[in-house]
Amino acid sequence: MNARSPQPGLSDHAASYYATTRHPQADYPALHGEIKTDVCIIGGGFSGLNTAIELAERGLKVVLLEAHKIGWGASGRNGGQLIRGVGHDVDQFSNIIGEDGVRQLKLMGLEAVEIVRERVNKYQIDCDLTWGYCDLANKPREFEGFAKDAEELRSLGYRHPLELIEAGNLSSVIGSPNYAGAMLDMGSGHLHPLNLALGEAAIAQSLGVQVFEHSAATRLEYGAEVNIHTARGLVRASTLVLGCNAYLNALDEELSGKVLPAGSYVIATEPLSEELASQLIPRNTAMCDQRVAVDYFRLSADRRLLFGGACHYSGRDPSDIAAYMQPKMLKVFPQLRDVKIDFQWGGMIGIGANRLPQIGRLHTHPNVFYAQAYAGHGLNATHLAGKLLAEAISGQHSGGFELFAKVPHITFPGGKHLRSPLLALGMLWHRFKELV
Repeated sequence: MNARSPQPGLSDHAASYYATTRHPQADYPALHGEIKTDVCIIGGGFSGLNTAIELAERGLKVVLLEAHKIGWGASGRNGGQLIRGVGHDVDQFSNIIGEDGVRQLKLMGLEAVEIVRERVNKYQIDCDLTWGYCDLANKPREFEGFAKDAEELRSLGYRHPLELIEAGNLSSVIGSPNYAGAMLDMGSGHLHPLNLALGEAAIAQSLGVQVFEHSAATRLEYGAEVNIHTARGLVRASTLVLGCNAYLNALDEELSGKVLPAGSYVIATEPLSEELASQLIPRNTAMCDQRVAVDYFRLSADRRLLFGGACHYSGRDPSDIAAYMQPKMLKVFPQLRDVKIDFQWGGMIGIGANRLPQIGRLHTHPNVFYAQAYAGHGLNATHLAGKLLAEAISGQHSGGFELFAKVPHITFPGGKHLRSPLLALGMLWHRFKELV
């Protein structure tokens, strides 16, 4: 297939379509020596970058540490789908936060997309932002559920067009007979995530944030002042934000046990003809089905099909991502049988047990904040997390941060060696139920 495979390295990004087509990237220095600051943020993905922007806009002094390059992790490798909502089935939390709290979570799920929209527009970030997204129903009952979803969105004051598309009219949005219907949402969309991250890093720096790459935090000392050690430097901060998500590892044992790193994979075809591209996805929308082992796909700005999914909980990546993903793509679009795969890559996403983003602060160290476990829907939720964290740290009390912080998150059983296999068994059960 001659597809380019991921080659993670400390000096650059993992090989991907995004890395190849990214805008020229500033080189931020590694940390040397000692710095004192109001807030230190660990993690140069969307969580860290947007928290930094929000804090700098509020006048705080901020240092951001990234172990590799800005956007090196999931923020620069994801499917690029900007979809409304936070969490999965947030109604399950009504016994904890009440019906009004659930409604507020749903409203924040809509606000999260608007934060991205406003940031891109305000700073004119060139990231191929395109509006339009389709939920695809695998079964008739899922399509029936879309009608309820649309009704609820309208009751929340959703201002963007929604369209229910029955199976007989699906050719207007997708060139595949595999689905039982769709819901078109013009308030969600897709973009080039790495270029968004790079644009946000430039914004953060312009606002006075000190950004350091190749500066992995090696040790934390909690206290009234938090000391963050790197290989060649030290940051002394009044407040710490952990925005590492799936790459937190052992930096904080309490938090790392609550987020499970899971592999997700994407392939990108060679550029398609305009005719073929419009046949596959006539309205140039992002698309996602409803299965546990989700398929998601969209067209890039240069008319490649980007096809992703196959979330792995086992901790083992496929030896050949293109060979693993291409049959899944061809089940949806057999028209692509003779089309070359130009890129293949993967990365780790963070998943929590209840599928709600974990946004809060450590009970034992109230000057340590965190945001993680976006369950594959982090492009918008990270931007919301940045706003909520900045509000809490700067003393603003909108209520959103407190609402997320009220929801408890269990530690995955089995320790770091067994929790992935145990979750993999659990997901097999959910996939079995899809067949019933």
